[in-house]
Amino acid sequence: QVQLVESGGGLVQPGGSLRLSCAASESIFNINAMGWYRQAPGKERELVAEVTSNDSTNYADSVKGRFTISRDNAKNTVYLQMNSLKPEDTAVYYCTAAFPRRGRYWGQGTQVTVSS
Repeated sequence: QVQLVESGGGLVQPGGSLRLSCAASESIFNINAMGWYRQAPGKERELVAEVTSNDSTNYADSVKGRFTISRDNAKNTVYLQMNSLKPEDTAVYYCTAAFPRRGRYWGQGTQVTVSS
């Protein structure tokens, strides 16, 4: 069972920045994909950003140009740098990782609130 531990959420003013971290309990070198989803109250969970096995990245249209996903294989960690945050970015952010032949795992989530 893979454990994913998120950190870095919190309260930030509009226009501010946060960096989320997701540390896996084992190597992420051979993952199929690893990234972040988010879920706002009353809405479905949606993809925010992910990085795949060949280091290609995918972003939701709503965060392109503002968020950057990166990975550090040596630390088994994926990061999400979030800049120019907007109130509509407020949500619980979930880390997820898909391993070959083992399926997808989820973290417990971290709250991000953008408010003045």
